Amino acid sequence: MKTDVIQWHDQKEPSLIKLILTLSIAALLSGVAIIGIYEITLPTITAYKAKMLREAVFKVLPGVRQIKKLRYHEGRLQASTSEENDTDMIYGGYDNAGRLIGYAITGEGPGFQDTIRILYGYLPDKRQIVGMAVLESRETPGLGDKIYKDADFQENFKQLAVVPPISLVKKGRKTAPNQVDAISGATISSKAIVKILNQTNEKWLTRLSSVKPE
Repeated sequence: MKTDVIQWHDQKEPSLIKLILTLSIAALLSGVAIIGIYEITLPTITAYKAKMLREAVFKVLPGVRQIKKLRYHEGRLQASTSEENDTDMIYGGYDNAGRLIGYAITGEGPGFQDTIRILYGYLPDKRQIVGMAVLESRETPGLGDKIYKDADFQENFKQLAVVPPISLVKKGRKTAPNQVDAISGATISSKAIVKILNQTNEKWLTRLSSVKPE
């Protein structure tokens, strides 16, 4: 009887250098792919953000028909065509005749989860905030996200006085034009909005009270 003999051959394991080289190439290709996708989608993302910001300006400044990007420089607000936004940039809102109605101002600060970025409409002649929109937020769903979902909270910013500084009170306790009713169960997020508004006003209200329009 013939017996088959099975021979085992030791297989060499890949060397450490080969493994490192393989992983490095894979990481490089993944990085190139991610960068490529980012570069391709960036114009679309930028255009979408610009569109959403434009819509927000019209939302927070009722009655506006035209908007213009303005940059504060040496006591003046100068028209800007820059695609980049910086801390010295705001938006002017005008009626059909080109008369200034007010300004849309961006502000940001820490919330409960992450940075909150807002846009609010301000009428310099009345010293009032007349609208507020949340541009970016990662606040807790069902609680902190009420800063942009709760209609009652949004009503606080339709005729909100900025002098004296805005203050937060418990819901239903609002008695003064500079007060904001907090959201029940989302006090931290409510406080964050008020703090952002006051900090941003500290910077812009003095500027706008003495600004020399371009």
